[in-house]
Amino acid sequence: MKKLLITGASGFLGWHLCQQAQKEWEVYGTYNSHILNIPGIKLIKVNLTDFTQLKQIFSEIQPDAVIHTAAQSQPNFCQTHPEESYVINVTASCNLAELCADFTIPYAFTSSELVFDGLNSPYKETDTVCPVNVYGEQKVLAEVGILRCYPLAAVCRMPLMFGNATPTAKSFIQPFIQTMQAGEELTLFIDEFRTPVSATTAAKGLLLVLEKVNGIIHLGGKERISRYDFGHILAEVFQLPVTSIKACRQQDVKMAAPRPGDVSLDSSQAFALGYQPISVKEELESLLEKV
Repeated sequence: MKKLLITGASGFLGWHLCQQAQKEWEVYGTYNSHILNIPGIKLIKVNLTDFTQLKQIFSEIQPDAVIHTAAQSQPNFCQTHPEESYVINVTASCNLAELCADFTIPYAFTSSELVFDGLNSPYKETDTVCPVNVYGEQKVLAEVGILRCYPLAAVCRMPLMFGNATPTAKSFIQPFIQTMQAGEELTLFIDEFRTPVSATTAAKGLLLVLEKVNGIIHLGGKERISRYDFGHILAEVFQLPVTSIKACRQQDVKMAAPRPGDVSLDSSQAFALGYQPISVKEELESLLEKV
């Protein structure tokens, strides 16, 4: 079996990607601070910001492909810690691209819908980037740096992702469910739109495009949906009280990082390659079966 190196195996997307990838690959997963065990996956503790460690991993494993999911992905943290987040979000991403270029192996980088300002959705791969926060800026810098040194890389812009909690990570739906189960008020944006997918669907998309795509590709879902409407579907599927959901607008909530209003992705290029997201309701129903 060919060897796939997945960075950020302890992260939400990375963990789900390991589950999917091991069906076809011999998988090596990296982690840094969150020790974990994933049956069937060879896990390596590595500081991705240390180029010497990275080079050593490449020479020891000799991977046939790399998918880089590790990131500091909290926009508010990036806004208040720009230098600390830059090292992992930009420097490490570009260093990995250099190493993949040296070995001429497929490299998929997980970028974000937050490279856009939210004023002209749905966004195609060719649309001009215009981030409104530091996290989005760092993803743009990583995209540019990666494609400059390795044009064969696949830059995968990921949407909002959800799913069941993993041993070391959770998605935004776990606090939503907890709040509703406790009968507390859940305030959700009516003016923030995304094209969300489950982490399992996203992982399938990454594996699909890894060896097929050079350049930028969007891996969003098929539905444009607000956080508020998402909350209602979640409540319906998980049989939680809808009465606890209250509507609000982005300007009502003070956050360190500004948020774009509508960064829905046009993912028709990926759909044409065979990427098959299902509806949010179907995704949530399949999660409920696994709980």
